Amino acid sequence: MIEKVVLTPATSVLEIGCGDGFLTSAILNQSSCARLQVYEIDPEWAAHVQKKITDPRLTITLANILDVDLTAALGQHTPWVMLANLPYHITFPILFLVQAHKELFQEGVVMVQEEVAQKIVASHGKGYSPTSMFLQHHFEWKLMEKIEPTAFVPPPKVSSRLLYFKPRTDAATIPDESAFWKFLKLCFRSPRQTLRNNLKSTHYITHTAFNTEILDLRAQQFSFAQFLELWEQIRAQRPQ
Repeated sequence: MIEKVVLTPATSVLEIGCGDGFLTSAILNQSSCARLQVYEIDPEWAAHVQKKITDPRLTITLANILDVDLTAALGQHTPWVMLANLPYHITFPILFLVQAHKELFQEGVVMVQEEVAQKIVASHGKGYSPTSMFLQHHFEWKLMEKIEPTAFVPPPKVSSRLLYFKPRTDAATIPDESAFWKFLKLCFRSPRQTLRNNLKSTHYITHTAFNTEILDLRAQQFSFAQFLELWEQIRAQRPQ
């Protein structure tokens, strides 16, 4: 995780959930970062790591990261590098939080459940969804090492994966973006159904952008670029 990112004496590092401090210690021992901000929700782990590590660069804040105003908390020392073993049950809420504040981040590596990692990078078929497209639109993603259950004590029932990300600076502008993502959710409402069935109860079904050939396809057969093209046609033909 540490070798994949660039850590300099000016780098600010964010870790979410320090646990027993294994990664925390490694970041401080293997880099010359300027500071390491840790958010930990468990008071016992926070106290344990605070006692175990006396490095002045370390700040541990007892808080749920989802309740933190990242702009206020991190805005003074940008850009940040995020290194974290994410709590699996709130992986997506954390990633959405990072997306909402992506201007604060330079890059990062997170450990997530293997199934979640595959969903994030999916470009078609099983697991491919509006969430995949949303996160790929805002970030570059690279699959790294797969982590087997035997690497943990006690071993979980699932495999994990290290996942590198970097905010995109070339993301295409999406007209009426919030409406676009809502439209995609309608298209994927039942992934095994065709667009015709998913959109039949919406005003989109009668739109001229949808010919018979398109309506007979499933949403998972469309690339993000094709959805954008379709969306532009829909907007271009809207009544004025």
